[in-house]
Amino acid sequence: MDWMTPVGYLIGLGTVGYVLVQGNSVGLILNTHAILLVFGGTLGATLISYPSSVIYQASRAVRVFLFPGARPDTTAVVRTIVRLADKARRQGLDSLEEDLPQITIPFLVHGLRLILDGVPAEIVRNNLIKEIRFARDRHAQVSNVFRSAAAYSPIFGLLGTLVGVVQVLMTLTDPKTIGASMAIAMTATFYGIFSANFLFLPIAGKLNVYSQEEVFLEELIIEGIQCLQLNEVPALTLRKLQSFADAHKQDQLQNLSGSAPTERRAA
Repeated sequence: MDWMTPVGYLIGLGTVGYVLVQGNSVGLILNTHAILLVFGGTLGATLISYPSSVIYQASRAVRVFLFPGARPDTTAVVRTIVRLADKARRQGLDSLEEDLPQITIPFLVHGLRLILDGVPAEIVRNNLIKEIRFARDRHAQVSNVFRSAAAYSPIFGLLGTLVGVVQVLMTLTDPKTIGASMAIAMTATFYGIFSANFLFLPIAGKLNVYSQEEVFLEELIIEGIQCLQLNEVPALTLRKLQSFADAHKQDQLQNLSGSAPTERRAA
């Protein structure tokens, strides 16, 4: 598990819980009707918006969000490709066949099988790029499921507020029921906003980061596959992959600096 996930939830839940306990609002905020309205309505609207195949992928993505497991390391991938380049240089490309069972990265195995089958370099590159594009589209669909849920949940929170207000107006002559109706009105909005900003949007954001990391590694593998197919020396392969990784890091830094606010100079 990524330790930032439990730490973030611990801090967030601790902060909200502390405020609720200090305000003696824990009993008031636990409203079953509001929970059913917000989460049931959000789930229903999300199921309507996407086909079953995408919903199934989204359910699996929740497990990835909670337990991402060991992810391929850039250094390990570069080291593997350089080792394969050295072996291919000394013994030929066909000698890489025996290394395929030991490689745990499916994308790299797929690329190696293509070059071992004698597929031309341009076709290999195009096929692998198409595979990356299709994977990116699948990841975007899954992230959009949670972004849609984040958009629906506050709306259902407002719907709960309207339902509570209507119940209050209908029972003005019975003061005993006003409290329960107002509880639905207030807590529904709380659950809608809380779930959107503390549940659905964080899942979509972290899945997007995982997708970007996967795409980068696959693009790095494509460069390595091209080096193997051109039978380049291991030292040149290493320099190319390092340059590619460095360019990716510089691009990330430029994106961060470009999104940061610029300070205005005093006139």
